Amino acid sequence: MPETALLSGYVLGFDFGLRRIGVAVGQTTTNTASSLETVACAREPDWSAIDRLVKEWKPAFLLVGLPIGPEGDETDMSAAARRFGAALSRRYDLGVEYADERFSTRAAESRFAELRAGGSLRRKHAAQLDAMAAQIILENWLQSHHE
Repeated sequence: MPETALLSGYVLGFDFGLRRIGVAVGQTTTNTASSLETVACAREPDWSAIDRLVKEWKPAFLLVGLPIGPEGDETDMSAAARRFGAALSRRYDLGVEYADERFSTRAAESRFAELRAGGSLRRKHAAQLDAMAAQIILENWLQSHHE
């Protein structure tokens, strides 16, 4: 178990993408996670939005989803996610963990479709998909590290 897993409090989870970054918050005491929002990422992340979230939630550490290839190998996107994680660590002086994010987008799409079918969400809420993927990454991490 990573040393940071022993910390209690909030964790911000990120589903890094070249255009958008999904953000979720998790609670290590209750092992629960909630999607927060999707942050723009053009040439670089919308640091002011991330600054606001870090200030609001005061996380004990940060979790970044790591896109792993089908054979379990790292990809160009893995390297980009690791660069993003390193930037987060430098900027906020917090520990950063990485979590395998394979299948998180597919799971988020499925969850989104269920919520749409149930009337909870509409197509206009599709921007929340990345935040839902971050929530799933964080939920999986919490479950695997706090059993």
